[in-house]
Amino acid sequence: MPTVDIDREAAREAAERELAKPMYPRPSPKQQFLDFIETLVRRLVLKGAELPGGWFTISVLLIVLAAAVVAAVHVSRRMLHDGHRGDPLYGATQLSAAEHRAAAQQYAASGDWVEAIRHRLRAVARALEENGVLRPATGRTATELAREAGAVLPALAGELYRAAETFNDVNYGELPATPEGYRSVTELDERVQATTQARQYR
Repeated sequence: MPTVDIDREAAREAAERELAKPMYPRPSPKQQFLDFIETLVRRLVLKGAELPGGWFTISVLLIVLAAAVVAAVHVSRRMLHDGHRGDPLYGATQLSAAEHRAAAQQYAASGDWVEAIRHRLRAVARALEENGVLRPATGRTATELAREAGAVLPALAGELYRAAETFNDVNYGELPATPEGYRSVTELDERVQATTQARQYR
């Protein structure tokens, strides 16, 4: 029986065609991307001697490719975080401003700065609702809180936006929660309390 000579590249392509048939399970998008990168790198290495500049050109292309992969990962993560930024400020349990404040202090005492920051900004939002500065809204986000409250209390607009950004960053894992972050939100809470009390006595 005659033998069939087939080079490595043709054999690989034949295998890819075979595995592309519906009877075989398809790899995940992540695996497909990694396979694409592996194939691209392999072809670059095989063609290195033929490219102008040889291995120098290969090195530059690999660096550019690595930078593109890092940028793609960063953008996808950023888009994921930005999607979460639309999540409501409040949790499932409805608490008063005083209860959120007490919870924040307990978490701060135990060093859980993420929960401390969450509850302290929720205390700010709830206090503004309880004092009639903002209408109650269970679906309000931290950014919406800053925008709506900043329009009513322009002197605190900058602090409100910074507190909302701190909440978003620590809540969705972009930055670590710190005592300084908690302190800044606490100071905002105290200023909001003082400002709303002054408005009531006018």
